Amino acid sequence: MPSTIGFRPTAEDARILREAARPGEATSDTLRRALRLLDHERWLEDFRMDAAALADEDVNAEPEAW
Repeated sequence: MPSTIGFRPTAEDARILREAARPGEATSDTLRRALRLLDHERWLEDFRMDAAALADEDVNAEPEAW
C-alpha cells in the first residue's frame, strides 16, 4: 500500500471538499473521514444483502444449540 496518495481534484471534487470540510479540518482529514464513511456504507450494503437473504429464516424452528 502506498504511503501517500495524490490526485488532481476536478472543480466538482474541490467543491465537495470545501462543502464537506469541517471548520479547521485539513483536506486530508476530510478525505479520511469520507473514506471511512464509504467503508461504512459498503458494510451496510453487505448487511442489508445478508438480512434480505435471511428474511425467511425462522430461528425458532431450529433445534437448540445446547
